[in-house]
Amino acid sequence: MIIYYTGTGNSRIVAEKIAEETKDEVMNAFEAIRGKTYENYTSDNPWIFVSPTYGWRLPRIFENFILCSHFSGCRDAYFVMTCGSEIGNAEKHIRSLCDAKDFSFRGVKQINMPENYTAMFPVPDENTLKKIIEAAMTETIKTVEYIREAASIPRQDIGLVDKIKSGIVNEAFYLFCISAKGFRTTNDCISCGRCVNLCPCDNISLVGEKPKWRSECTHCMACINACPQKAIEYKKVSVGKPRIYNGKAR
Repeated sequence: MIIYYTGTGNSRIVAEKIAEETKDEVMNAFEAIRGKTYENYTSDNPWIFVSPTYGWRLPRIFENFILCSHFSGCRDAYFVMTCGSEIGNAEKHIRSLCDAKDFSFRGVKQINMPENYTAMFPVPDENTLKKIIEAAMTETIKTVEYIREAASIPRQDIGLVDKIKSGIVNEAFYLFCISAKGFRTTNDCISCGRCVNLCPCDNISLVGEKPKWRSECTHCMACINACPQKAIEYKKVSVGKPRIYNGKAR
């Protein structure tokens, strides 16, 4: 069974490609995460967890979903993490998660997808985006071969910098960077409520027909990248950047 979490669609694209290749069931964890409705899941096939990379680790809201849910059947667990550049030492923390859930860890695969962390990093143009996705689909198919053969995904070389990024830097990232205070709307907002519906933290509401952010933000970038009017900005960092949602630049 393939279970994925996505903010802007990168991990959904990869998860659906894995489902296409394996003919396995695929599930979006969004509703469970948003509603904090953790259920019992069962699968005779290996568990394949697909998610973006937040601060060189699994997103905390997805990790919490896995910790709080019950999984029966097969104990093998594969992890696929989409990212703009690297996942650092995410494996260490995933192994601890697997120990807590009595999973047999079968490896984690990094799949580079278009950078869409609009609040911090440069975003690729449309031509570059297409090339990145094509290469990602090739890597995804290679990953599926390990799963088909019931083989473990080879471990990546981990250096000191990787350990620091997934350790101290991750902690600092959540402490100092993850905040909804920088989001704002422009006069182009049409009060459609799409940002409200797409927030996995249920952190946005329409107040006076304009989005208002509370404090439970995870910086998934769904609100800013999916806005049909490009009417959401994050401080001054996002101004002029393309928005990437579901693999398409707008």
